[in-house]
Amino acid sequence: MRALFIGGTGTISTAIVRRLVEELNWEVWLINRGNRTSVLPEGVHQIIADINDEELVKEKLEGLFFDTVCEFIGFTVKDVERDYRLFAGKTRQYIYTSSASAYHKPAASYIINEGTTLANPYWQYSRDKIASEEFLMRKYREVGFPVTIVRPSHTYDERHIPLGVHGKKGFWQVIKRMQEGKPVIIQGDGTSLWTLTFNTDFAIGYTGLMGNRHAIGEAFQITSDETLTWNQIYATIADALGVELHPYHVASDFLAAAGDKYGFDFEGSLIGDKSVSVVFDNTKLKRAVPGMRTEVCFHEGVRRALDYILSHPEECQQEDPEFDEWCENVIAVLESAKSLL
Repeated sequence: MRALFIGGTGTISTAIVRRLVEELNWEVWLINRGNRTSVLPEGVHQIIADINDEELVKEKLEGLFFDTVCEFIGFTVKDVERDYRLFAGKTRQYIYTSSASAYHKPAASYIINEGTTLANPYWQYSRDKIASEEFLMRKYREVGFPVTIVRPSHTYDERHIPLGVHGKKGFWQVIKRMQEGKPVIIQGDGTSLWTLTFNTDFAIGYTGLMGNRHAIGEAFQITSDETLTWNQIYATIADALGVELHPYHVASDFLAAAGDKYGFDFEGSLIGDKSVSVVFDNTKLKRAVPGMRTEVCFHEGVRRALDYILSHPEECQQEDPEFDEWCENVIAVLESAKSLL
């Protein structure tokens, strides 16, 4: 079996490529700019090209046919229209990576399945994913383009710590605040429900859909079955660090307003996603992929991640003084408001 990945070196796709090559004996090709070849297993075929250079890519793909084409960097309708032109007639299956943030916010029920309405008025990223899904499903219905849609939720790996509130430079400043005994901002009261999935678990579900005829023309969410509150998530991180957590709860709409001045998009990432309780019903996936299972619970996954992050400071520990200052300002303003009452 032969697969082509558009991208292939990101948080999710790296684990899938490794599983295909090391465990499932697929022939794997990647098309990307070649910036992160060090994360790839031996035996991967690489096509160095910008996927947006359509004529060059078409030339490089001449004579190649793939059982599955896997799209991981398609964010807009323009991207999937390009893919349709490139891969119609050149693959038995095209898997588009959408997002669980595309589900209605807030949904009528906190239990989410593939039939939950797609609508997100708070986040353009999600609306673009919805529009891309709609284009691809229309091509499936009208001309039989063999699309499968997958919707990840919050997926992480050994190089990332999943958080609700962080700055433009990622998670590290929050970890540093924990280590220094500073208060850490958590959206809302911290009791909303959330699901975190380690990338190797996601890869089990995803690879089970590859080459699977039951997946053609269908959408599947792929997540862990473990559900935690955000308070539990932050407490688990603090436990793994061996420090005491000092949570500071702030309403999501306040964070969205307070973040605008600094360019933090908390309206999209919080109100349009992480502040809303979700519990994913993966029944449909497990019918199509009976081997789907969760092997890495969060308390184990976060320890794996911290082991790697703490031992790779240059790669993973990017300080963010702007975000640190913002946290202090938000906390100071709210404490001052309390004193006036």
